[in-house]
Amino acid sequence: MVRLLLLLGLLATGLVQGTLPLFNGKIGLDPEVNMNISEIIRYWGYPAEEFEVVTEDGYILSVNRIPHGVKSKPLQEPSPVVFLQHGLLAAGSNWVTNLPNTSLGFFLADAGFDVWLGNSRGNTWSRKHVRLNPDQKQFWEFSHDEMAKKDLPAVINFITKTTGQEQVFYVGHSQGTTIAFMAFSTMPELVKKIKMFFALAPVATVAFTESPLSKLSILPEFLVWDLFGRKDFLPQSYLIKLLATKFCSKKPISMLCGNMFFLLCGFDEKNLNMTRTPVYTTHCPAGTSVQNMVHWSQAVKSGKLMAFNYGKAGNMAHYNQSTPPLYRVRDMKVPTAVWSGGHDTLADPQDVAVLLTQIPNLVYHRQIKHWEHLDFIWGLDTPQEMYYQMIKLMRQHV
Repeated sequence: MVRLLLLLGLLATGLVQGTLPLFNGKIGLDPEVNMNISEIIRYWGYPAEEFEVVTEDGYILSVNRIPHGVKSKPLQEPSPVVFLQHGLLAAGSNWVTNLPNTSLGFFLADAGFDVWLGNSRGNTWSRKHVRLNPDQKQFWEFSHDEMAKKDLPAVINFITKTTGQEQVFYVGHSQGTTIAFMAFSTMPELVKKIKMFFALAPVATVAFTESPLSKLSILPEFLVWDLFGRKDFLPQSYLIKLLATKFCSKKPISMLCGNMFFLLCGFDEKNLNMTRTPVYTTHCPAGTSVQNMVHWSQAVKSGKLMAFNYGKAGNMAHYNQSTPPLYRVRDMKVPTAVWSGGHDTLADPQDVAVLLTQIPNLVYHRQIKHWEHLDFIWGLDTPQEMYYQMIKLMRQHV
C-alpha cells in the first residue's frame, strides 16, 4: 500500500489537467467485470478458444482466439489471421471490453477474420512458468526486450502452425508496437510470417513524452528498485476491483477512479463509454515487471530504442559489449500502416514524426487529431476513424 501511495503521489505531480464529471445515481455493473477473456467473448455470442504457449525461456502465455464472427461468413477458407497485441500494463481483454460494435476483436471477427489475442508475460493471464512462480524474483527478470525476442516468436509460430497459414496480420497498440519494432528489425525469419504491421499509437522512442510515465525517469534507478521491489508492478488486485465495483459503479471520481493505467496513458472522457468504467478498471492495469518499468524509464532518459541497460558489467555479461544494443527501425522491412493521435502524450506526435521517417516500408499513415492514447482501443469513434480503413487494407493484402 505504501508503494501504491508513493506512485500515486509521483503521478499526481504531472496530472492536474482535468477531471471527469460525476454520474448521478448508481450504474448497474456489467457482468464482464468478473469474467476472463474467453467468458467475455462468449458472453457476446462469439466462439472462443484459449491456448497456452510456452516460450523458449519457459514462460507460459495465455492466447485467446475468436475463430469467426456472428454477423458474417469468413472471407475465404481458411480465414485470414489477425494477431492483436496489447500495450504496457494491459491485456488481451483490451480488444473485447468495449461493446462489440466498437471492440476491434469483435469487429474483425465479424468482418471475416480469424482473430487471436496475445497476453504478454507477467500480466493477469500469463503468470505461469514451467519452473518458476510469481513469488520468486527470478520470474520477474524480464522487460519488453524478452517480450520481443521470446514472446512474439513463440506466439506467432504457434498461430501459424495451428491455423496452417504462413502469414498473419499483426496489430499492436503502444508497447505492442514497440516489441514489434524490436522483433521485426532483428528477426528476419519472423518477418516472413507477417503480412502487414498495423501500428496503433506507435512507440519506438519516448524522447518527447509528457506522459506521467516520464515521472519515473526522474528517480534514480536504485530508488525505483527500492520503492517498488524486484517483482511485479501494478497487477490487478483486490483493491482495484473493490474501487471499480463499489465506487466507480456509483459515482466515478476524477481520472477514472484514480486508475493508474488511465493516469499513465491518458484518455478523453468525451470519447469513452463511461458506463464501462468498472469493466475497464477490473481488467486494467493487468501488471508487468518492475524491470519492464525500469526499461521504460531508461528509454525516457536515453531517447533511444535500445535493449535493457544492466550497467557496464551487466551489459558485458548479457551482450558482450559495455552498452546495450540499439534497435534500428530502418532495418524493418514489413509493410507498415500507422495511426497516431494528435493529443497522445505517451506516443507523442514529435516522437511519431521522427519514427515515420525511419519506417522504410510505410504504406499508410493517419494522425487523428483529437485522439489520446486509449482512444485507439476504447474510443467510441474507432470504427469510422480507424477500423474501416484497417479492414480495407487487410482485404487488399489477403
